[in-house]
Amino acid sequence: MARYKRVLLKLSGESLMGEKRYGIDEQRLGDYARQIKEIVEDGVQVGIVIGGGNIFRGLSGASKGFDRVKGDQMGMLATVINSLALSSALGSVGVKSRVLTAVRMEPIGEFYNKWRAVECLERGEVVIMSAGTGNPFFTTDTGSSLRGIEIEAQVMLKGTRVDGIYTADPEKDPTATKFDDITYDEVLARGLKVMDLTATCMCKENNLPIIVFDMDTVGNLRKVIDGEGIGTLVHN
Repeated sequence: MARYKRVLLKLSGESLMGEKRYGIDEQRLGDYARQIKEIVEDGVQVGIVIGGGNIFRGLSGASKGFDRVKGDQMGMLATVINSLALSSALGSVGVKSRVLTAVRMEPIGEFYNKWRAVECLERGEVVIMSAGTGNPFFTTDTGSSLRGIEIEAQVMLKGTRVDGIYTADPEKDPTATKFDDITYDEVLARGLKVMDLTATCMCKENNLPIIVFDMDTVGNLRKVIDGEGIGTLVHN
């Protein structure tokens, strides 16, 4: 039985690349869609925010000479592309979804507001909330924190390429050890890069717990929803 009724799932744009160096890996996208279908059929209401790093990241663009505001706007559009791709993949496995955008771009997606998002969630649709917050200088981590708080999700599920939070980057430091759970205060004190500072503080102040887990391993999303102790829980 599902432990959560409503969740905010944050997906990494980079993870959508799968084995590719750029863009979207159709196999990875299909794996995500099937995992999401499994929990939707279990009655879980799912809101999703996807990053855009597989296409364009505003901050890295700024370091290469792009105007920061325009770079962030390009990043917002990258998240819309990923959101449309996931919506299409969900449709192909029989799951109804709706793309909402933080900036107006009908008919590509509906303009986001909380009440429309909640209405669609309560109808059983997966709601994909794209274009970040609609403002430059805010990451999609902050966008996912904001949307999770707005739709009153019980938890944010942060799907990444690693299986939780470590004392250091496990891909660079073989001695890094994993936390099963950790408080927001400790995350901030240790300077752990779970999310950016704004996103972390928003979740702390609004008491929205986060579970960081490996989304790329098929079946893990269902395990998290069922309350199995995988990944790392971040809480107050």
